[in-house]
Amino acid sequence: MKKAILLIITLLFLAACGNGDETADDAEDPGSGELTDFELEHGIGPIDEPLEVGDINLDRARAGAEYFDSRCASCHRMEQRFVGPPLGNITENRSHEFVINFILNPEEMTQKHPVGQALLQEYLTTMPYQNVTEEQAFEILDFLRHYADTGEDLRD
Repeated sequence: MKKAILLIITLLFLAACGNGDETADDAEDPGSGELTDFELEHGIGPIDEPLEVGDINLDRARAGAEYFDSRCASCHRMEQRFVGPPLGNITENRSHEFVINFILNPEEMTQKHPVGQALLQEYLTTMPYQNVTEEQAFEILDFLRHYADTGEDLRD
């Protein structure tokens, strides 16, 4: 009797684990949970190819500072942990594509990207979408790049 119960439990366990016959189509299906190499490095969102951002444009950085102040500063500081992580050196640690994708697609980044999932576990809050356009996100990126390069906070 014990052998029969053990056999049933083993069969149920194996059935729950699946048969391991993942096909190549499953691995490439975006609904399967697999991320591409680009997405793993640069995030999930509208930026799906490498960017050529060029030099920092100070006017764009100033505009980005205003957007940062009105949309990001309630949760982020430049050099210390707050509701969210500090962003003073984010452009040194993450690609420009990653930063833009996180700004424009925070919900999916938090749900599906390993970095977003780790940030959620650490900070216990999901970054809300801030209703910024792609152009505004690039301006915020220039502000963050300028800060990382110079230490100058253009909001002062």
